[in-house]
Amino acid sequence: MHGLISRYWWVFLVRGLAAIVFGLLAFFQPGITLETLVLFFGAYALVDGIFSIIAAFGGREHTEHWFLLLLEGLLGVAVGIMTWRSPGITTIALLLYIAAWALVTGVLEIVAAVRLRKEIEGEGWMALSGVLSILLGLFLMWAPGAGALGLVWAIGGYAIAFGIALILLGFGVRKSAPVA
Repeated sequence: MHGLISRYWWVFLVRGLAAIVFGLLAFFQPGITLETLVLFFGAYALVDGIFSIIAAFGGREHTEHWFLLLLEGLLGVAVGIMTWRSPGITTIALLLYIAAWALVTGVLEIVAAVRLRKEIEGEGWMALSGVLSILLGLFLMWAPGAGALGLVWAIGGYAIAFGIALILLGFGVRKSAPVA
């Protein structure tokens, strides 16, 4: 698995940058409508899912744990497509989509970090990204009636923190990669 992750370290970098861009858009455009937020989230989940799938298939011959990344990617693509197909969903439905996605993604990130703790450097960043995802999911389930601005800022803050964690993971994995 270390070979897979070190070869595709840049996938974590791209995922992290996409998350940060999404988060910054949420902070600097707080007046955007909830429908626009839905479309931004759908695009982010879709792109994140596609890159996770690419990394999973790229490493399926090198490790037996590639399916976790594939599962995370398929979930991201599914949530992205569902979000784009029905942008007029209610605030509660949006919160439940995002919360479920964040919870499952968080658990998968933590499972991957635990399995990789002896193989890579920086697995703590992967675990942190999983914890952040779970915290976002729990927050959204706990307070589903929060205002749209609060939702935008909560998701924006999560996306930026998650993106930073993924970027640090990517560079940590790149640094620990065996020299070819």
